[in-house]
Amino acid sequence: MSRRKSTAKREILPDPVYNDVVVAKFVNKMMWQGKKSLAYKALYTALDDLRAKVSGEEPLTVFKKAIENCKPNLEVRSRRVGGATYQVPVDVRPSRRLALAMKWLIDYSRERGEKSMSSRLSAELADAYANRGNAIKKKEDVHRMAEANKAFSHYNW
Repeated sequence: MSRRKSTAKREILPDPVYNDVVVAKFVNKMMWQGKKSLAYKALYTALDDLRAKVSGEEPLTVFKKAIENCKPNLEVRSRRVGGATYQVPVDVRPSRRLALAMKWLIDYSRERGEKSMSSRLSAELADAYANRGNAIKKKEDVHRMAEANKAFSHYNW
């Protein structure tokens, strides 16, 4: 354990359009080289595209539901016991769940084949909202890995 005092969690200001902290965190994760206005532009355009893709739903609710669908409940952590390394399934803290879901959505959006980042992001968010797509597949893979290593859960301390 560190002897220094623990750092305080930084307060993140909500975004200007939707007045939501989760949207602001998503933009901060999406941003490259400090270009926050570009990241905001891509996200807001993607949310406008979502309005057309998922008819009858508010884009912010689709966005939140997509993130909620991507959040993992369990993950595996490596534990070294007596010269052997075991993959031990552990519960995921709520802040890490949100961070992983956002990271997976952004990473798999960047890998898609659409032309602009906003169209890639809107497609990935629409897929995650419908419980399909690469981010959901990643969540299921993590859960499957934790389920396969359930025998080592007694090493969790």
